[in-house]
Amino acid sequence: MQNGNSNVKSNPKALLPIALFLILYLGNGIYFQYIAPIEGRMGFYVVSVVLSFTFALILAFIQNRGKSFAEKIHICAEGIGDDNIVTMLFIFILAGAFSGVAGEAGGASSTANLLLSIIPGRFALPGLFVIACLISMAMGTSVGTISVLAPIAVAVSQNGNLSLAFCVGVVVGGAMFGDNLSFISDTTIAATKTQGINMKDKFDANIKIALPSAIITLIILMVYAFMSGGASIGEFDFNIFQALPYFIVLILSVLSVNVFIVLLLGCFMFIVVGMLTGSLTYVTGLSSMGAGIEGMFETMIVTILVASVAALIREHGGFEAILSLIRSKADGKRGGMFGIAFLTMFMDLATANNTVAIVIAAPIAKHISEEYDVEPKKTASLLDTCSCIMQGIIPYGAQLLVAANIAKIASFSLIPCLIYPFVLAAFVVISIVREG
Repeated sequence: MQNGNSNVKSNPKALLPIALFLILYLGNGIYFQYIAPIEGRMGFYVVSVVLSFTFALILAFIQNRGKSFAEKIHICAEGIGDDNIVTMLFIFILAGAFSGVAGEAGGASSTANLLLSIIPGRFALPGLFVIACLISMAMGTSVGTISVLAPIAVAVSQNGNLSLAFCVGVVVGGAMFGDNLSFISDTTIAATKTQGINMKDKFDANIKIALPSAIITLIILMVYAFMSGGASIGEFDFNIFQALPYFIVLILSVLSVNVFIVLLLGCFMFIVVGMLTGSLTYVTGLSSMGAGIEGMFETMIVTILVASVAALIREHGGFEAILSLIRSKADGKRGGMFGIAFLTMFMDLATANNTVAIVIAAPIAKHISEEYDVEPKKTASLLDTCSCIMQGIIPYGAQLLVAANIAKIASFSLIPCLIYPFVLAAFVVISIVREG
């Protein structure tokens, strides 16, 4: 196995920094979410994920006394300086700028309203699902998509006398579909760059699982629509020019145009369109781009901290301990893929953040893929897909919490109404069994 140091021996104690992180972040999250909630705040955001990883890094430095402090600094620097980590950080900057200026220019609302205006009332729910899929692919964010479409889902529920939880759950499912496939999603960026592959390769592997899952979900929603009758969606204003840049970005991404070029062009188009339509000024355009980049700071800092912790854990034998456990349970390529899937889902269950889960699991997943001959694009697909599955169903994740807050219902009530994530999970299992 290629792990950078053939003399490293299995050492479960090297995993203590991860255990400390889980105790600090997951423990405090559960406490402030369910035991002692703070009004107006989501429990899993009371204790910063950055702070939790900082304590994990301190513990990682304390361990392995055979290395000097300077040597450990060098190990961290090598982890942070990996080409894929650096590329990922730069893309996060541009993705933040794009997201900020697109939102300020009215791109998301115009795109959603444009699509809503062409949906017949009877097909309100299937239409909402398709729109959520497209908007999330274009925006690269499931939370942003839910924020835009959940209020519309609430209106559809009221107008059509439909289940509120079901209508909102449809939007959540579509948002996770797009987040999983989008070329500018931070999960896609993290999954592909940590495995050293092109985004198009991961997309090709993902679409074989995600598209059939979406089609089956759509069929279920169509049947439900015929059985329940129509629902008035309402009238929505839109500007086609404000929506156009999203569609251009989506097309260029699918055509495998370099992601840096796509994001830069997207920023430029939204600035021009925003100024021409009056939704942006010179000041608000620059401010929104800056705010978007600032919104990525936590993700970038977490990426740097995780790269450092992972490098120290790897050097101390932690990765080898995980691989030893997987070797004892796995049976060939199929077992390796199931190992990657369960590792990713566990990390997301613990962190309630699919991007963070990918960044943590990715280095270990890379070793598993090398040892069990799993294609890098399949590994990246499993990382992204499995993190999105878990993120889309945990009641304390940002997606369900935001959706539940908008709908004024309990996040737990959404879980039985989440068709797409569960269908996707079934297809992941099928794909692993077939390829293994």
